[in-house]
Amino acid sequence: MARIVIASAQEENRTQLHRLLSSSGFSVFRCCASGSELRRTINECEDGIVVLMGALPDCKPDELQWDYGDRVQILLIGKPALLESCESPEIFHLPLPLSSQALVGAVEMLTQLHQMRLPKRTGEDKQIVEQAKRLLMQRHGITEPEAHRALQQYAMRHGMKMRDYAAQVIMLSKDAKMSDHSAGAANLGSHEGPSGANKAQQRDHSESRR
Repeated sequence: MARIVIASAQEENRTQLHRLLSSSGFSVFRCCASGSELRRTINECEDGIVVLMGALPDCKPDELQWDYGDRVQILLIGKPALLESCESPEIFHLPLPLSSQALVGAVEMLTQLHQMRLPKRTGEDKQIVEQAKRLLMQRHGITEPEAHRALQQYAMRHGMKMRDYAAQVIMLSKDAKMSDHSAGAANLGSHEGPSGANKAQQRDHSESRR
């Protein structure tokens, strides 16, 4: 079963959601009070369902969908004004007030949908994606979510799997290192050239003096 992450700035909301979902047989992975905590949790559990109640001051629902949409399903619970401000069609909405039956039904539906659309990544695939993200982070000085977004955007625009594009990033990085190494060797050879010529000139000069 998909792991469920609850997020809300209000402790009362987190407690009520946790109690209701747990009593309905769902596995709640963690409850988060801020956007930064929620991002760390998603990175830790890798995939699942995010039940977000109300707005988080440091994380907009659209940004969350943009960064992690290929890993999680997001259920946004809130007043109509909040739901209307959310632009992503991939985020599922539940307006307040809501019944416990509506919440449980929505989470059950998202659980099934999540299992159907979740990419079946092997351990090797995950390692390739993580390595490519580290390379992008080192090369461009960006964060892990930004690196993940860059891989995701390019793969989606070009109709590729993220794993395949990640492998390309790694290969290009290796090619760049080899080019740098070859250029360094060429520069070393160019420095040796004049030295050899100078030695030859010195020998000719010595022989002419004889």
